[in-house]
Amino acid sequence: MRFSRPLLSRSILLSASAALLAGCTFQSVPEPELSARDAEYMAQIPTAQEDMRYGRYLMSDVTGEAPGTIVVDTRERFLYYVLPGGKMIRYGVAVGDEAYGWTGTSRVARKAEWPNWNPPAEMVARWPHVHPMKGGPANPLGARALYLFEGNKDTLYRIHGTNEPEKIGQAVSSGCIRMRNIDVVDLYNRVGVDAKVIVR
Repeated sequence: MRFSRPLLSRSILLSASAALLAGCTFQSVPEPELSARDAEYMAQIPTAQEDMRYGRYLMSDVTGEAPGTIVVDTRERFLYYVLPGGKMIRYGVAVGDEAYGWTGTSRVARKAEWPNWNPPAEMVARWPHVHPMKGGPANPLGARALYLFEGNKDTLYRIHGTNEPEKIGQAVSSGCIRMRNIDVVDLYNRVGVDAKVIVR
C-alpha cells in the first residue's frame, strides 16, 4: 500500500505525539534516605554517565502482578516493583549474559546491607581471580543484596547493587541482577522478606 506524503507525515506526527504522551506517565521517584555509611561508601564508587532510559520512575503497572511483587524483564533490562493502585516503580538493571542468565519464580529469602561476597565454586572455577570479600565500596554486590530462593533452596542468584554503574542496561553479569546502588537501596527499603520475584 502506498501513502501520500501528507498522510505519512500525519502518521509520523501522531506516532510522535503518542510517544510524548506516553512519556508523560513517567514520574521520577525521590532519592531514598541514606545512612552515614551509605554516603561514605557510595562516595568511593566511580560515577557513570546515566542513561535516562534506565532511571527510577513511577509509572502505570504493566505486569498484572500483585502489589509487592518484583518482576525482572531480562530482555528490556528493567526491574519492576509492583505498588498498590495499579502503579509500579521501574528501575534499570544489568542482567546475566546469555550463557549465565536465569529465569524463573523465586522469593526474597534474605536481605543484607553492604553484604559480604562469597562467590560460588562454579564462578571461582570460571574466574580463578575472584575471592570472598567483605562488604564495602570495592565489593561487587554493592550497597544491598536480596537473596533469591526457590522454596528453601538458594538459587545462588541475587538482586544487588554494583560498583560498575556504567554497565546498567547491559547483559554482562554472571547471572545476578545488578542495580545502581541508590536504586537498590530504594528497592531494599520497599521489599519484604518472602516477596515474590519473577525473572523473565
